[in-house]
Amino acid sequence: MSFSIERSIEILERTPLVLKQLLSGLPEHWTGVNEGPETWSPYDVIGHLIHGETTDWTKRMDIILSDGGNKEFATFDRFAQFQESKGKSLEQLLNTFHDERKSNITYLLSKNISKTDLQKTGIHPKFGKVTLQQLLSTWVAHDLDHIMQISRVMAKQYREDVGPWKEYLKIMQ
Repeated sequence: MSFSIERSIEILERTPLVLKQLLSGLPEHWTGVNEGPETWSPYDVIGHLIHGETTDWTKRMDIILSDGGNKEFATFDRFAQFQESKGKSLEQLLNTFHDERKSNITYLLSKNISKTDLQKTGIHPKFGKVTLQQLLSTWVAHDLDHIMQISRVMAKQYREDVGPWKEYLKIMQ
């Protein structure tokens, strides 16, 4: 499959709904657990996704599409959610993520991005020159990666309980 904004939106618009359906109303023993030191719980992942919506994807898109000379992206704080989510319920985070994503999709569509625009570049702090197409593709893959991460963290709550089936469950590896 080749990249298209329409195909990307098919995933981007569903991610908040998938996560709300999966996590809403679950107790903390599902949503507040992680895989050990320096790993994230489902709650943490939702906070991280919100931070990306508010500080990363569309901000970097704007830098790439701008006529300005400075095309360097600010460094993304991959751990900002630990401070930003403090005191908020998972339901609040899920609702915020939904609202921010809806707004960002509307904003993305308002840009009427052309094939030429997709090849415009910005400067990532680690990777160097990246295209708008790569950024938007990564936004989609990033969503799917974190859906997988949340599923893995939750599945591992039964890691020992599945017994010998662990051998056949890639999610337990």
